[in-house]
Amino acid sequence: MNSKLILCLPVALLFSSCAQDSMSGDTYSRNEARQAQSVSTGRITALRGVKIEGGSQAGTIVGGLAGGVLGSQLGGGRTANTAGAIGGALLGSAIGSHAQQGVGSRNGVEITVRLDQGGSTAIVQEVSKNEQFNVGDRVRILSSGGRTRVAY
Repeated sequence: MNSKLILCLPVALLFSSCAQDSMSGDTYSRNEARQAQSVSTGRITALRGVKIEGGSQAGTIVGGLAGGVLGSQLGGGRTANTAGAIGGALLGSAIGSHAQQGVGSRNGVEITVRLDQGGSTAIVQEVSKNEQFNVGDRVRILSSGGRTRVAY
């Protein structure tokens, strides 16, 4: 019974870690609301589809915990249990990391903008169905607290 509870906790943590913040230009976190942003304007000169990989840290940790617990149940002696726990933790970490990256991956777009004040900048953000960009579009570059986004 106790081992079932120990196994359920890592699984719940893995699924809760899949709920990631949006990285699109039209979504703001609660902390970003009512914060001043620097604004630059320019024209899009290039667009390129990219893949934004999901984080793997939570999956690695949860997979390692689950694998370690399951692996420690193997064998009949202390040495076998320890070896099983180590092997299970390593295998579980690898599987958890791969699963988290696959679940957390998103379609993105690299947007290159020639700025009105001179120079160019490129920003990668998640593709949004609410904002479809085209080469030649006039856009705003919004920056605040280390976060930058492209918007109309």
